Amino acid sequence: MTPLAGRIAVVTGASRGIGRAIATQLGASGATVICVARADNAAATAEAIIQAGGAAEAQGVDVTDAAGVDALVAGIIARYARIDILVSNAGIARDQLMLRMKRADWDEVIATNLTASFTWCQAVLKPMVRQRSGRIVAISSVVGQMGNAGQANYAASKAGLIGFCKALAREVASRNVTVNVVAPGLIGTDMTKAIADNAKSDWASQIPMGRMGTPDDIAAAVRFLASDEASYITGQVLAVNGGMYM
Repeated sequence: MTPLAGRIAVVTGASRGIGRAIATQLGASGATVICVARADNAAATAEAIIQAGGAAEAQGVDVTDAAGVDALVAGIIARYARIDILVSNAGIARDQLMLRMKRADWDEVIATNLTASFTWCQAVLKPMVRQRSGRIVAISSVVGQMGNAGQANYAASKAGLIGFCKALAREVASRNVTVNVVAPGLIGTDMTKAIADNAKSDWASQIPMGRMGTPDDIAAAVRFLASDEASYITGQVLAVNGGMYM
């Protein structure tokens, strides 16, 4: 079953974890996936999609480089004449208590997690509006909904994504472009591996379903929001967190 056949999808942060799972599921659903990450880091993801019978390519860019993003999007339009799906997933964490947080750590997280989404959305909106169709999905976090000590920068960036996407959804709904957010809870990725075991145990105790999520749990939600089945859903936050935040 290939419900996304013929669609051109761009996934940022596609080299590993949630981004790789999203790219893989979109590819398995028939989309041609542009896997974006720094340098050639997304090459393995694109190759895995191709080996599984899908269509993909890897593109290297720093998502905070607005000129680089614009050039990459222009290249995609030149090759495929359209962009149907954007998944803004690239993100970083620079955790520290507020009294010790360096301004550089604040600026870098906001630039990567929030401002880069603005850059990507602005770049893809012209072709989406022109073709009068499109799906934008941003990856936020449960931390953006409920906060977490030591993550003021990360929480601010992820909460900002929610407000940004709701505003954008209102702007482009009449052009048949939907804008939604997926907010993961505690997901088993390289980023969460870096969390101290006692902190992970504390977080896990707050999950009613009693387990961490997987990247595929998030990818399935994104795939749904990118599909025709979600054509009447916009401006929403789909929380995929095992009941951690209700």
